[in-house]
Amino acid sequence: MKIEEVQSTTKKQRVATHTHIKVRPLAPDLARDRSIGHPPITNAAFDFFFSRRAISALAARPPPSLVPPPLSALLLTRPAPLPLPSARRSLSLSSQGLGLKDDGDALDMSAGWVGQEQAREACGVVVDMIKQKKMAGRALLMAGAPGTGKTALALGIAQELGSKVPFCPMVGSEVYSSEVKKTEILMENFRRAIGLRIKENKEVYEGEVTELTPEETESAGGGYGKVISHVVIGLKTAKGTKQLKLDPTIYDAMQKESVNVGDVIYIEANSGSVKRVGRCDAYATEFDLEAEEYVPLPKGDVHKKKEIVQDVTLHDLDSANAKPQGGQDIVSVMGQMMKSKKTEITEKLRQEINKVVNRYIDTGVAELVPGVLFIDEVHMLDIECFTYLNRALESSLAPIVIFATNRGICEIKGTDMSAPHGVPIDLLDRLVIIRTLPYTAEEMVKILAVRATVEGLTVDEASLAHLGDVGEETSLRHAVQLLTPAAVLAKTNGREEITQGDLEECGELFLDAKASAKLLTEQADKYLS
Repeated sequence: MKIEEVQSTTKKQRVATHTHIKVRPLAPDLARDRSIGHPPITNAAFDFFFSRRAISALAARPPPSLVPPPLSALLLTRPAPLPLPSARRSLSLSSQGLGLKDDGDALDMSAGWVGQEQAREACGVVVDMIKQKKMAGRALLMAGAPGTGKTALALGIAQELGSKVPFCPMVGSEVYSSEVKKTEILMENFRRAIGLRIKENKEVYEGEVTELTPEETESAGGGYGKVISHVVIGLKTAKGTKQLKLDPTIYDAMQKESVNVGDVIYIEANSGSVKRVGRCDAYATEFDLEAEEYVPLPKGDVHKKKEIVQDVTLHDLDSANAKPQGGQDIVSVMGQMMKSKKTEITEKLRQEINKVVNRYIDTGVAELVPGVLFIDEVHMLDIECFTYLNRALESSLAPIVIFATNRGICEIKGTDMSAPHGVPIDLLDRLVIIRTLPYTAEEMVKILAVRATVEGLTVDEASLAHLGDVGEETSLRHAVQLLTPAAVLAKTNGREEITQGDLEECGELFLDAKASAKLLTEQADKYLS
């Protein structure tokens, strides 16, 4: 595999050079895992995969002060999956931050928030501590009645931290599985919430594609088919142009990236991986409507050194190395198909990865980014999980853990003991507790007005006041859920605006939890028990 510089042109002069750049071959384990059509690099997220052989070689070395080998020899990249769009709006995920002023005080109505000023200000302090890296290994408990915004507060913290800090949400009941131990699932989520930011200087060719010509030759195996011997590509920047002669495998990577003339790309000189940045903005007026990202023409030379910042979580490294490296014969393929989909990751493998990660941190190549692990319905965990959490929070590699529960004094699962929030006293003593308060009738009316605006519904003031009374008698969630059926009834009656009569009719059609419980108590003899 090679990249050959065929022609180099600047604004002032044209110089013909012939430079051969040898590409370092990938590790055999990685080459056996994938067809080497060099995967692209994404700016949003990176999945890195350490080869087993490279990890074992590094772990066996004594920890010298020498600089470790370049990351390109150990890491391979692939694009992150795109998030799926959702047409349905969640009842509690409408906040886009914590709605705080610059001095940390909470605004009355901001970022979808109404009320809960004390809880939001406390979460703002937590965000500052996380950004200053002074809260690693600590835990936070959000306690309050159902429907008071505990989950929304955790997601507001994630919004304030930004996309560069890992945020891993889970529910307490997720730990119960017939395939994997409970403590293993907890450790997996702990590792998902710990990020590793790697900075690496790479030698790249970057520019707008002006020419893309594959050259074909007769097949060496005979026959009538032809194979691509090499591809000639022209790259242009604001400073000059270059014509490169590329290996056929790099052309395969370009096809996977859908590279065409007019696209801005860059090619790594040492590995040959290709990244399509976007369409050059010179073609922005080519179509009236197009779902394309336009980028400016790169500045500087075509051949340059570029600093690339890449993010990965520790769980990505664990799962990549835990996959079995089977052969291509039918017995190996059938054996892999018969195995369960979920496999546990051994502690020995995690220790080897931790050694490599610590070595890169010590040499300044990588930086550890403690993220946030959010465990909702924490009372669903049992005594084994709580005991494991006590030890995990004291680990040197531990994220910020946020618990949430709506329980009062209840039994700890797996025991006959009662404790506040269903959490053992020794773990509860480690937590900083934030309390969420029930909403007042006035706050409920404001929340319902915001919700109606988000849903695109028209509601008069009298109907909102009536809905606020319903929320105070039943619950805020029940009042919010009456908005959509009331809108359907109003549209059936030929109106766009929701009236109080529509809400009263919905109240007769749909029962809330309290009314249903009362009905069951009064008519207990008519139901099976």
